[in-house]
Amino acid sequence: MLTNMAASAVLRVILGENDSSNVTLPFGIPDSVEELKNEIQRQCEVSGDFRLQYKDTDFDEFINLTSTSDIQNKATLKVIYLPSALSTSSSCLSSRASSQDEIRSMSSDTDILSSSESSSPSSSLRCEPWPDIFPVPKFVYDVEIQLQRANGDFESNGTLFSPSPKMKSDILESLASQIIKFKAYPSDSEFDAVAEALVKIHPCLREQGSVTGFSGWKISLKYKMANYRTKLRNIGCSELNVNSLKRSGQRTSPNQVKKARRAEVNYYPDYPAGQTKESLEQERLSLLSEVKKKNNEQMIKEKMEKTFAYRRQEVIENKPFIAEFKRRWPALFSEREVEAEFTRITTVPLRSKFMQQLDHHSSQLLKVFVRKGGAAGRKIKAILADLDKNDAIEARRACVLKALIVYLNEDPEHLVREYLDVDDNQEMEQTILGIFAIKMEGAEPTDDLEDVGIIIEGVEVLHNLGNIANALAILFGLMYSLDLSYPTNLRYTFEVLQKVVMELDSRHLSRKAQVLKNKLFEGTM
Repeated sequence: MLTNMAASAVLRVILGENDSSNVTLPFGIPDSVEELKNEIQRQCEVSGDFRLQYKDTDFDEFINLTSTSDIQNKATLKVIYLPSALSTSSSCLSSRASSQDEIRSMSSDTDILSSSESSSPSSSLRCEPWPDIFPVPKFVYDVEIQLQRANGDFESNGTLFSPSPKMKSDILESLASQIIKFKAYPSDSEFDAVAEALVKIHPCLREQGSVTGFSGWKISLKYKMANYRTKLRNIGCSELNVNSLKRSGQRTSPNQVKKARRAEVNYYPDYPAGQTKESLEQERLSLLSEVKKKNNEQMIKEKMEKTFAYRRQEVIENKPFIAEFKRRWPALFSEREVEAEFTRITTVPLRSKFMQQLDHHSSQLLKVFVRKGGAAGRKIKAILADLDKNDAIEARRACVLKALIVYLNEDPEHLVREYLDVDDNQEMEQTILGIFAIKMEGAEPTDDLEDVGIIIEGVEVLHNLGNIANALAILFGLMYSLDLSYPTNLRYTFEVLQKVVMELDSRHLSRKAQVLKNKLFEGTM
């Protein structure tokens, strides 16, 4: 919440070389750096992740801003763009710069883009997931002027402002165009977040008699968003066209609507500018030749990036069998490309995030596991006994994951099947979805597994994955890449992996997952 100060403040914000702007704060400098960043994003239209620096008067240098108490009215700030904001797609930067020279001049922190990335074909892709604090956009000039005056009146005497129908429509239109940058189908709680952010930035718009102060705005925003989707559908937006009644030929129930349900940021993207279905099919055929060549990772990466929207639309619309899809897109079925595809879809790194979060929670998870009683507790105890035989990090991760499955009253063997190298493994052909781990006959507990791989619909899609935790991370990435539903007998396991470990859509949890999450954070509070 912005600090209620009588005196307004103005800050000079340096956005890049030869690029700066003034940011007006009618209620003074915010209490937190996060709120100040949000206001700079809104007024300066900054996208992506960044940190702020301020000009220190003692040293006459820019220093990282950690508290807004370090700055005063007319202070000079500098936006430092972080590499993580650029790794997904260079299009996040191109919205802030109209030329290659401007992109290079932003900051030394952003000097990680190659010339090939700067001309990325993925300009239609979204760059960010739904934000923790919704960035209310800067409205058209006349609306901003009226709101500034109305906010001043509200600050002085508490007078609420009733915008004209046209002004209200302009506000809602701007909010809808901001929402679509993150997703086409916001949830009810996300509409709450947008309406709440609006009345926090412009408290004069609060509604008298409303419990929340913004329930009317929320309802109006839902209608506006529906109209906005219709407008985008009429101009050919693929993400919305896929759910068109004329296209499907039949009425679609809410549960059949093709939309992001697991925090996908780029669920059904448009083709890159200048590309058609026919031209991208030619790229796919070219890719089939490229995968047969040795030491050709860079070319494969570029063609996979270019054909992402074409491949994604094929997955969502056709729901192909895995064997057929693997034949058409063999390049996807490698660790490198599964990671890249997952990041294109979610903007989140796959294995690094998975392992980091798993290791971060492991100690607390083990404390939670040992308190489990009954049959599940005995199974967990037997699983964790393996840690006494092998304390390698790979073995620890595997034990934690298996124990997690048991803790959630699900069966680890539904996900991970272990075999000896001398076994007849024909039953693997009957596996719908799972991980296989093959041990050498007579191997010691500390010996590496002979092979670890993934089977989907009876097809071995990947092998030589090294260890169970790595295989599970890649399988999770494939669930997104192939738009696969979670198995019903492992739905809580995958929910926890998605929402607690990977922190995707972490606000909406089942009761079982929420209880586990609460226990995880008991020791950190």
